[in-house]
Amino acid sequence: MGFKLLIDGKLVDGHATMPVINPATEEVVSPCPIASLDQLEEAIDGAARAFKTWKHTTLAERRDVLLKIADKIDENAEELARLLTSEQGKPLADAAIEVASISAFCRYFQTLDMPVEILEENDAQRVEIHRMPLGVVGAIVPWNFPLVLLGFKLPPALLAGNTIIIKPAPTTPLTTLRLGEIIADVAPAGVINIIADANDLGGVISSHPKIAKVSFTGSTATGAKVMASAASTLKRITLELGGNDAGIILDDVNVEEIAPKIFQGAFGNNGQICIAMKRVYAHASIYDQLCSELAKLADGAIVGDGSEQGTQLGPLQNKMQYDKVREFLEDGKQNGTVIAGGTVDDSKGYFIRPTIIRDISDGTRLVDEEQFGPVLPIIKYDDVNDVIDRANNSPYGLGGSVWSTDVERAYEVAKQVESGTVWVNKHADLAPHIPFGGSKTSGIGAELGHEGLQEFTQRKVINVALS
Repeated sequence: MGFKLLIDGKLVDGHATMPVINPATEEVVSPCPIASLDQLEEAIDGAARAFKTWKHTTLAERRDVLLKIADKIDENAEELARLLTSEQGKPLADAAIEVASISAFCRYFQTLDMPVEILEENDAQRVEIHRMPLGVVGAIVPWNFPLVLLGFKLPPALLAGNTIIIKPAPTTPLTTLRLGEIIADVAPAGVINIIADANDLGGVISSHPKIAKVSFTGSTATGAKVMASAASTLKRITLELGGNDAGIILDDVNVEEIAPKIFQGAFGNNGQICIAMKRVYAHASIYDQLCSELAKLADGAIVGDGSEQGTQLGPLQNKMQYDKVREFLEDGKQNGTVIAGGTVDDSKGYFIRPTIIRDISDGTRLVDEEQFGPVLPIIKYDDVNDVIDRANNSPYGLGGSVWSTDVERAYEVAKQVESGTVWVNKHADLAPHIPFGGSKTSGIGAELGHEGLQEFTQRKVINVALS
């Protein structure tokens, strides 16, 4: 299958190609076209021209485009899911959910409205707040959820009246490019542009004077670079960055009941989720039992090629991440006790079995840093106030969760956790109508919901004297 870039309404070849690797087999899925700097400039110029017209379209017209995108995705769902599995590695069932999710996000955002807000109206004056589009938006999407996270950006950007340049991650560009081919004719030329790169055009996007906003999802380190680069033009930014989510397990839990939920919260997508549970603090009274239950689940997990039926966890997505997680695994072995997993063989594919490490403490790399992979530390605690301080003693603040049979007790603890989202008796539960964003170094701004839509707008006050 050949792939094309979508630039100013045209499907075109790149100036060169690069191989995209299947992480389960380490074989080439397909060559991928990559854009030159000149082609990126063409896409930006096309988006800027299209914005002059697109910003004047009605909300009904933009909603119609989002519905057409959703319909096209649904019509091609099986093909997109199989392609996603081949380049990202996740099991086919998970890939199908991801494809369905971007469609659902398009359908959700098209239901939203942006009414004029009357702030004040009397005999002397009328004050209104309008929500205006920004212009050209740069959307930079990571490799862990190429379609879901595009669904956080594309629908609200278009509904707000912006045009968009989409840049997928260099290791997972194919599904996004294929999506571009599928939806190439649903919007006027230049409204949607999709380019791929060899990790060399992100800085141009974040600093470009014709781009009014960058919406970036990725690591905190790269997010800091995006922020610094965007500062040169004072453009708007939304940053959804790394996390080191803590799960705080209180002493009254039913361990057998919650262990599968904790396992899923930690190891979904092989731990390659920004809001995965990346460290578990378990009360001493239930520590041994919880460790044992999580170890059983880890030992029983089916790890393999995502295209094979029955696979629960696929490979790490790319060689760089695979090597990083192996470093965390070694740190865990040196500072704790491996009770499940912990071995890596030399067969093809970037596979690491889900690993549980106990008898480990704060101050180690595995606990303090973001592993972004299937290695989970379980830390013992005795005092709940102390563990809240330990959970908060992190530069990150994306998500977190508290677990207890007493919901009100857990709720009081949750109020003290310093994260953009805190769940009670669940983890990593996102929905299109619930705003999502990080605190501290885990991000700036919000995605999803009405707040996420407003991130793609400029507030404009019209203040009218009536007498």
